[in-house]
Amino acid sequence: MNEKFMNVMLTVAAKIGNNRYLAAIRDAFTDLMPIIIVGSFCTLFSNVVCNTTPGYMSLANVPGLSWLGLFKPLFVAANYGTMNMMSIGVVILLSAKVAESFGNKDKVVSITALGAFISLCATSVTATALESGEEVVVANVLSSDYTSAKGLFVAMLCGIFSALIYVKLVESGKLEIHMPDSVPPNIARSFAVLFPAFITIFIIAAVGFAFELLLNVTLFQAITNFIQTPLKNVLTGLPGFLFLIFCTVLLWFFGIHGTQTLKAVYEPVLLAAFAENEAAYAAGEAIPNIISTPFMSNFATVTGAGITGGLLLAILIFSKREDYRSIAKLSIPCGLFNINEPVTFGLPIVMNPIMGIPFMIAPVVTSAFGYFMTSIGFCGRMVVNAPWTTPPGLMAFMASGGSFGAVITQILAVLISFLIYTPFVLISNKQAEQDKTAE
Repeated sequence: MNEKFMNVMLTVAAKIGNNRYLAAIRDAFTDLMPIIIVGSFCTLFSNVVCNTTPGYMSLANVPGLSWLGLFKPLFVAANYGTMNMMSIGVVILLSAKVAESFGNKDKVVSITALGAFISLCATSVTATALESGEEVVVANVLSSDYTSAKGLFVAMLCGIFSALIYVKLVESGKLEIHMPDSVPPNIARSFAVLFPAFITIFIIAAVGFAFELLLNVTLFQAITNFIQTPLKNVLTGLPGFLFLIFCTVLLWFFGIHGTQTLKAVYEPVLLAAFAENEAAYAAGEAIPNIISTPFMSNFATVTGAGITGGLLLAILIFSKREDYRSIAKLSIPCGLFNINEPVTFGLPIVMNPIMGIPFMIAPVVTSAFGYFMTSIGFCGRMVVNAPWTTPPGLMAFMASGGSFGAVITQILAVLISFLIYTPFVLISNKQAEQDKTAE
C-alpha cells in the first residue's frame, strides 16, 4: 500500500511539474521575484527611513536627520515602477515562457501579449477634482488597478492565451508574408509574424469587447469576482492555507520539492495578498491580510520546509545517534539561511515515518500559531517581501516593517517545532538501540 500511495503521489507531482502552463507560471513568478523584493524594500525605506510625518517612527524624524525626507520621492517612484507594474511583468515573462515551451523564442510574442493585455484595460479614469470636488473623466491614462497585483489573474490568462494563439498561428505557416532574399533577416521575420501578432491582439481585444457588450461587465471584473476573489478567500483563510502547507510537506516527504511543485497554484494568490499589504503600508492604512507570501516564508518554511530548525535543536540536545548529530551539525549553516536539503535528504526525513510525522505536523502548527499571534495584534502583519534566505529573526523584523512582536513570534514558532520534533528524536534513539540489539 505504501508503494502504491507513493506511486500515486509521484504521478500527481510529475503531472503538475511537467504541465507546461503551470511550469511557465512558476518560472515567470520566480523571474519576477527580484523586482518584487526591490519594490517592497523601497516601501520599507520610504516609511522607516524617509518618512517625515510627525510622530512617525522614522530615521527622518530623528533630530539632525530630517534631510533623509528629501529622498522619499525617490523610493516612492521606484516602488511605483515595480509593485504597480507587476501585472505587466507577468504578461511579458509568462507569455515568453509559454512560447518557449513550444519551441518559439520570438521576442515579439511578449510585446504582442502586452499589447493584448493593454487592449483589455480602460484608458480613462474617473477622478475627483481637488478644488471643486466634482468628478471628472481623465482620458488617455492607464490605472494601476490594471497593472498592479489587482490585474494579476487577467495578466496571467492573457499571457498564456496570447502566447498560445500566436504560436499556433506561426506554426501553421499560412499567414507568413514572404519577403525577397535581399531583405535583412530581422526585417523579414517582422513581416513573417505580422499577421499572427495582429490576429492575436485582435482576438484578445474582441473577447474583452464581447464581455462588456453582452454581459455588461468587464473581463477584469468577471475574473476578479469569479476567480481571483474566491481563490484568495480560500488560500488566505487559515483552513485553506494549512491544507496547502500540509500538501507541500507531504510531497517533500516523498522526495518531491513540494514548495516548487505547488508554487504555480499558490504564488499568484499569496503575492496579490502581499501586494495589497504593501500598498496599504505605503499609504499608512490598516494592513488587510494576515496570510501572504512573506507570512508563508516566516511561519511555514522558516529554517526550511517542515521548520527543521526545531529538529536540528532537538537532535543536538537529545539525540544519542552519532549519525544524526553529525548531519545536524553540518546542516546548521544551511538552516540559518532556510535551506534544509542536507537534513531532509541526509538524515533522511524523506520516506522516514518517524521523522516524517513531525515534519508534516510542525509547519501546520507554526502557521496556525503565527496566524493567531498576528490576529491578536502581537505580531505585525507582513508588508515587506524579504528574501527567503534571510536568517530567522532578521527576516521577521524586515518583513513586518520592524515589529519586534513578529521576531518573538517567529522564534517561538521555531521553539514550537523543537517541542514537536523532540519526542520523535527520543523515539529514534530507541530505534537505534533496538537495531544494535538485533545485530
